[in-house]
Amino acid sequence: MSRRVLLATSIVMLWLGVVGWHVKREYFVPELTRLAEATLTLAPETHYYSLRMGGEAIGTGSSQLDTLPDGFRIQDLMMLGVEAMGQPGEVVVRTEVSLSRTLRMRDFHFRLQAEAGDFQAEGSVEGDTLLRVRVEAAGADPEELTFAVSEPPIFSAALPLLVAKSGELRVGRTARVPVFDPSTLSNRPVDVEIMEFSTVSMIDSATWDPARERWIPGPEREIAAWRIQERFGGITTESWIDQDGRILRASSPMGFTLERTSFELARQERDDRRGTASTGGDIIFNTAIASNRTLDDLERVDRLRFRLTGTELDRFDLDGARQSLRGDTLEVRREELTGLEPGFTLPYAADDRSEALAAEPLIQSRDPRIIEAAESMLGRDPAGMDPVEAAVRLNEGVYELLAKEITFALPSAVQALEDRRGDCMEHTTLYLALARSVGLPARAAVGLVYLDGSFFYHAWPEVWLGEWVAMDPTFGQAPADAAHLRFIHGSLARQLEVASLIGSLGIEVLDGGS
Repeated sequence: MSRRVLLATSIVMLWLGVVGWHVKREYFVPELTRLAEATLTLAPETHYYSLRMGGEAIGTGSSQLDTLPDGFRIQDLMMLGVEAMGQPGEVVVRTEVSLSRTLRMRDFHFRLQAEAGDFQAEGSVEGDTLLRVRVEAAGADPEELTFAVSEPPIFSAALPLLVAKSGELRVGRTARVPVFDPSTLSNRPVDVEIMEFSTVSMIDSATWDPARERWIPGPEREIAAWRIQERFGGITTESWIDQDGRILRASSPMGFTLERTSFELARQERDDRRGTASTGGDIIFNTAIASNRTLDDLERVDRLRFRLTGTELDRFDLDGARQSLRGDTLEVRREELTGLEPGFTLPYAADDRSEALAAEPLIQSRDPRIIEAAESMLGRDPAGMDPVEAAVRLNEGVYELLAKEITFALPSAVQALEDRRGDCMEHTTLYLALARSVGLPARAAVGLVYLDGSFFYHAWPEVWLGEWVAMDPTFGQAPADAAHLRFIHGSLARQLEVASLIGSLGIEVLDGGS
């Protein structure tokens, strides 16, 4: 199987994070009494959407708003058919949130379903400053998490309503607020600006044609709308909303668009797609960046230099560890394991790497199955073991254990261990859990990797061996070659930030190639 297949999950999940309209919007802060009065005009309604990529249908969605005696409930559904490396996959995303009259979150439930397994997160707000969340990842035991928040959380699905009902629908209005994203259980600072007021032409009705036995689009109608631009981590998305904050049309990087339509047309489009290959283009190849040079025998190359253009480089984690950034030139060196001096034996005892040793909802390093697998790969009790030897053995163990397949799912270490398949996200997540379980500090890296004449989005782990060292259990490299360009390190939840590079980043290989 081609190594390019192994890159699939990183870009699939990157793409899902960008296209999901649950990761959006902004909120303005009017007086609560005025906001509560403004929301009295919100009426129960359901809207249906067509989802497209590159102009071709890839899925459908719906957004339902219900009124409650003391607030509201929003239920969003998104069904996608995606293709990566020629392999089709289906993904279903469901979001439900209940809100107060002032549109503050009370509780939520988020679920992502894929062939490889489910990811679910549900939570509730206690008082104004405590958010309790329960996470269930396929193959793992449920986990309870508690978040302290400085103000009542604003759930992403409610943000268009807040924009509209704030009384601040004025062109040029801007604001910034942390937005809670259920897919990563994190807040994101989002900058929003109201760009223009105009009308949008919509077709949201249909008539039945008995001769063709198909629904036919109804007439266009003009709807007063505001164009909203959202910016997060260099990513810019745009949407048109009506006076009630309901989405009419939205677009984001990678050519994804969402447009309101009728129930009949959405269902017909969904039925037409069933059993057919995606025509929206392969999301792996659509995001590749062509190289100006061919790079051969990379495991024999000590250093490479690249000129990076088209983006603000200071937003990324480009400088540090094996990478050195000078102006627009990035130098990447391949570490030598024999020269490392970690300065400790397992487990790492100091408290300065606590984040790189902690269990996370999808990195279940305390799970007995993970601990047992790690000890099996190491072939001995890890206590007192040389961390360099442990890092290499775990790299070989994960590489040999997992079949190289696309999963189209949020990666879970336990699920990857149980299913024994996955691509770069599963390989990275499992490695992180195994390393942390034996006291070896490890963190995620997300960026680009060279392969067959292009640079593709990719994820791999870094381990602390006296310095951060890049490993790649997906490709079986210990250490990873110098054509791994890290843009983000720390948590896989930050991978969405790499989406800002799509369509803008240019890479010129300055030396080391032909």
